[in-house]
Amino acid sequence: MLLPATGVGMNSAMDDMNLIQQAQRHHLVVREIGEEIDLEIGPGDDDPSFGNATLIGASPRESSAEEHGESKQMGMGTQLPNDDQDMSKTQPVKRKKKVVKRWREEWADTYKWAYVDVKDGTARIFCSVCREYGRKHRRNPYGNEGSRNMQMSALEEHNNSLLHKEALRLQMASKDKIIVDKPIYVKALMSKTAGSIVEAVLKRDPHEVEFIQSVQEAVHALERVIAKNSHYVNIMERLLEPERMIVFRVPWVDDRGETHVNRGFRVHYNQSLGPCRGGIRFHPSMNLSIAKFLGFEQTLKNALSPYKLGGAAGGSDFDPKGKSDNEVMRFCQSYMNEMYRYFGPDKDLPSEEMGVGTREMGYLFGQYRRLAGHFQGSFTGPRIFWSGSSLRTEATGYGLVFFAQLVLADMNKELKGLRCVITGSGKIALHVLEKLIAYGALPITVSDSRGYLVDEDGFDYMKVSFLRDIKAQQRSLRDYSKTYARSKYYDEAKPWNERCDIAFACASQNEIGQSDAINLVNSGCRMLVEGSSMPCTPEAVDVLRKANVLIAPAMAAGAGGVVAGELELNHQCNLMHWSPEDFESKLQEAMKQTYQRAIKAASDFGYQKESPEALVHGAVISAFLTVAQAMTDQGCV
Repeated sequence: MLLPATGVGMNSAMDDMNLIQQAQRHHLVVREIGEEIDLEIGPGDDDPSFGNATLIGASPRESSAEEHGESKQMGMGTQLPNDDQDMSKTQPVKRKKKVVKRWREEWADTYKWAYVDVKDGTARIFCSVCREYGRKHRRNPYGNEGSRNMQMSALEEHNNSLLHKEALRLQMASKDKIIVDKPIYVKALMSKTAGSIVEAVLKRDPHEVEFIQSVQEAVHALERVIAKNSHYVNIMERLLEPERMIVFRVPWVDDRGETHVNRGFRVHYNQSLGPCRGGIRFHPSMNLSIAKFLGFEQTLKNALSPYKLGGAAGGSDFDPKGKSDNEVMRFCQSYMNEMYRYFGPDKDLPSEEMGVGTREMGYLFGQYRRLAGHFQGSFTGPRIFWSGSSLRTEATGYGLVFFAQLVLADMNKELKGLRCVITGSGKIALHVLEKLIAYGALPITVSDSRGYLVDEDGFDYMKVSFLRDIKAQQRSLRDYSKTYARSKYYDEAKPWNERCDIAFACASQNEIGQSDAINLVNSGCRMLVEGSSMPCTPEAVDVLRKANVLIAPAMAAGAGGVVAGELELNHQCNLMHWSPEDFESKLQEAMKQTYQRAIKAASDFGYQKESPEALVHGAVISAFLTVAQAMTDQGCV
C-alpha cells in the first residue's frame, strides 16, 4: 500500500483505467495512479542507510545535500522550477542505485511478481512469491526507464532463480483458477449431542466447506429427533461418511492436439435403500466437497420421494463452455473409461446436472454401451430416445411449480397473478417459466453467470421459446433486450431486489447470500422455492427465517427429477408412450405425497405448519428416518 502523493498523474483517464486493470490482474497494490515510487527493492551492502530512506517523492525544498547526500526526488524534472533544474545539473552528486518512476501499464504487464507494501513506514516492492524484499531481490527489475535492454536483462536475472521458475510453473498451472479461502459458518444453536456430530465432521474434513454446510443444516433439523433417541447419533456417524468415493484423472486431447488433464469424481453416498441415483456435474468449481454435499442431499431427496433409492453425485472440474463437440465427446469418453465399472442398473445410474445435458449424456452413454457390452437404456437425458418418458427434462421444473401450488393451496391461495423471480436459464429454470405461465403467474426474470434479465411485462410462451433459442446458440441473455425493448439486462447483478411474491432459486448452491436475502425480504417475497441444492448460505437462511419467509426445500420441491427417473426405469413405462397429461398426473401425485410426508414429519416433532422451518425440518426428518430404519435393519455395513 502506497502513501498518497499529489501532483503526478497519467496523461489520460484511459491510461488510468488500463493501469488499474493491470494492477488488479497482477496483484499490484497501487493506491493512486501515477504515483512516483522507488523501484529499488531493498537495501544493499553498498548503502546500509538506504533502508531508512523514503521511497516516495518529496517536494524539492525538502531535499538537501547536508541531510541525505543526494536528492530525494528524481524523475520529476517536468514539474520542478527552472532554477531547481539548473541547480540539479551543476551538482556533481553520484546517484545511488535507485530509480524513481511512475507505474505504467508496461511495467505492470512485464513484471508480474511484485507488489507494493509499507515496511517500517517505507514503501517497498516485495516479491509476490516469497513475500520478501532485500538483498536477494535487490536488483531493480526494470533498469533505467530509457533502456529496454536493461529492463529485460534485469527481469531475466530475477526470474532465473529456481524459486521463481517454480513459481512461474505453478502460476501457469493455476491460470484462471482463483482459489479463495471460504470461512466456515458454524451454527451456535445446537444441543451438545448435535454439536458433537458436527464437531466430528469439522475435525475429519475441515476444508470441505459445502459438505460441512449441508451437514450442519441437516443436523440442525434433526436436533429433536436425536434428542428423543440416542441411537440415531451412531446412525448419523455412519451416514455422514460416504460408502465409496472415487477420485480419478481424466486425460483428454483438444482439437489442436494438446493434452489436458481434469479431475473426475463420483461419490456413492448411501445405498441402503437401493441402487444409487444422482447427477453428473461438469463445472470448473467441482471438487470432492461439492460431490459429497450433492451426494448427501441426493440421498435424502431420494429417501423422501415415493421411490426408495440410494444417493450418489459426481462430475468433473471440466468446463464444457466454449468446447467443440469433438472435445466434449473425447472428454466424456475418457470420463466413462474409468466410471463404466461402477455404473449399471443395479449399481449407479447417472442423470444430468449443471453442465451436463443432451450432448454430454449421449456421449457418456455411447461409451458406456461400448465398454459394458450391453444396451442398458438407463441414462437419462433430453432427446435420447431410449430414455423412456416423454417429459423427463420437464419433470424437475414442473415439479417445483406443482410443489409451490400445493403450499399455496394449504394457505387458500394460488399462483395466478403472483409476481415471480427466477434465477438460472437452464432446463429447470425455463420449464419453471413454462409452468408458471400455464398457472397464470407473472415470471419476470432469468439469469446467467454474467447477470440477470428482467422483463417487466412478464414472459410468455413466445418469449420462452426465444430464450431457448438464445441458450441453444450459446448467446448472451443480453440479446433478448435487443428484441424486447421493455426488458433490461443487468451485468454482475442478481435479481433478488426485484419486487416479487415468490422466488425460484434454480442456479447453483449458495447463490443467495446474507445481503441477497435482505434484498429478497425487502422486495416483498413471502416464499422461496429451492430449485438447486442448498441455494442459501447459512446467514441467508437466518435472515429469511427471522422475516418469516417460507422456504420450500430442494429436498422436497426438487423431487420431480427423481420421480421421472424411476418412471423411466419402470419396465411398463419403457414399453408404452406416455402422454403429457398422464405424465403430469403421475408427477403431481408424487409431489403431493412428498409434500404430505414432509408436513407430517414436521407435525410429529412439534413444528407448526405455518412455521417457516416446517417444510425444511420436516423433509430432513422424514428422509432421515427412512434411511436410518434401513441402515438399522441391515446392520453395521
